[in-house]
Amino acid sequence: MEQRVVVTGIGAVTALGNTADETWERIKAGKHGFSEITKIDVSDLKVKIGAQVCGFEFPDKRAGRRMDLFSQYGVVAAAEAMAQAGLKSGDNIAPERLGVYVGSGIGGIATLEKEIRKGEEHGLRKVSPVLVPMIIGNMLAGQIAIANNAKASALDIVTACSCGTNAIGEAWRAIRHGYIDAIIAGGAEAPFAPTCFAGFVNMTAMSLSRDADRASIPFDKERDGFVMGEGSAMLILESMDFALSRGANILAEIIGYGSTNDAFHITQPSETGEGAAQAMRTAMETAGLAPEDISYINAHGTSTPLNDLCETRAIKSVFGDAAYGIPVSSTKSMTGHMLGAAGAAEALFCIRAINDGVIPPTAGYRVKDEELDLDYVTDGCRRADVRCALSNSLGFGGHNATIIFKRCED
Repeated sequence: MEQRVVVTGIGAVTALGNTADETWERIKAGKHGFSEITKIDVSDLKVKIGAQVCGFEFPDKRAGRRMDLFSQYGVVAAAEAMAQAGLKSGDNIAPERLGVYVGSGIGGIATLEKEIRKGEEHGLRKVSPVLVPMIIGNMLAGQIAIANNAKASALDIVTACSCGTNAIGEAWRAIRHGYIDAIIAGGAEAPFAPTCFAGFVNMTAMSLSRDADRASIPFDKERDGFVMGEGSAMLILESMDFALSRGANILAEIIGYGSTNDAFHITQPSETGEGAAQAMRTAMETAGLAPEDISYINAHGTSTPLNDLCETRAIKSVFGDAAYGIPVSSTKSMTGHMLGAAGAAEALFCIRAINDGVIPPTAGYRVKDEELDLDYVTDGCRRADVRCALSNSLGFGGHNATIIFKRCED
C-alpha cells in the first residue's frame, strides 16, 4: 500500500537570512540578497554582483574545520528542520528508519581550489589530509547522517540545478513505497571559489549588471543572466501515518513528482521546453490533478534569456489556456541561483506560500517581454488561497524536475 508523504519541518541558510523564517520574511517583502562580491577576488572578471550568505557561523568550530562550507550550510539547515519537526533519532524514530536524501551540484569546490593552490605554492606534502572527505559530494549526506544519527539510506543526488528537487522527489518515492519512515531532504551549495566562479562567468551565463536591483530579473525583457547564490534548504519528509502517530505538525503534503532529461545539450535547455513540460506532466499525472487545480508555479526562472522563454513555453504546453490564469514567480530574483540548493529552497517557499496564503513576487521586474505573457507576480507579494503549488528545476545536462505540494486538509 502506498504511503502519503508529508512535510513536518523546514530549515534554510541563504543570502536572505540564516534561518527559514528570516529568509521567508525577506522573500515576502520582495527584498533581494545581492551585493558586491567580497568572498572572492573578482577584480579581473566582468561579474561583480552575487548573493552571498552573511553572518554565518558553524556552531562546532572544531568539526567545521573538517567540513567544506557546503556541508556546514547543509548540517545547520537540517538541524533547524529537525528541530521544527520535533524529530530525534533514537527517541521518537528508530535510527534505521531515518534517511538522508540531499544534493549538491559541485560539492566542496572551494576547498579543492584552496588545496590545489597550497600544493602548488608549498608542495604536495602540505595538502590537507582531510581534503577528500571535505570535497566529495556525498559528504553532505554523510555529515547530515552523522549529526542526526540517521542510519537508513543516505544518498547524494547530483543533477546540477535540479539536485534539490530531485532529492526531495526521490525521498518522496522512498517513503511512499514504505522503505523509510522519515527523510531529511534538500540541497546545499557553496560555489564562491575563484576558478569555479570564473567558469560560470566565462560561459556568459551570468548577469553583467552592476545594479543589484537589476541583476537577477526573471521574465524581464532586459534580463541578461543569473546571479550566483549559495546556501542550503532542508525539508523533513515523513509518511502521513508516522507523522500522525507522533502528533507532528504537518506543513504540507507532497503529491506529485516528475523527472526527465532533454537529451539535447550540455548547458542549453531544449528550445521547445519539451523536457520540462514532460516533467510537469508526469508530476500532474502522479498527483491526479487537472490544470485548474494548480494555485501557483514557482518557476526555475534563472533570468537567462533562453531559460525563461523555454520554461514559459513548457508551462503553456502543459496547461494550455489555463496557463494564463496561474500565478508564476521566480524567487531567484531574491535568493540568486543557489545551484544544487535552489530546488530545495524553492520547495520551502512553496510550502510557506501554502501555509501563509501568500504568493512570493518576482523582484526587480520592470520591462515586459512580449514573448513572455503569463501571469507573472511582479508587483509585490500577492494574497491568494494557495492549495497546490508546483515547483520546477532545470539543470545543466538537460535535467528537469518538478514537484507538487498540497495543503494538507485531511
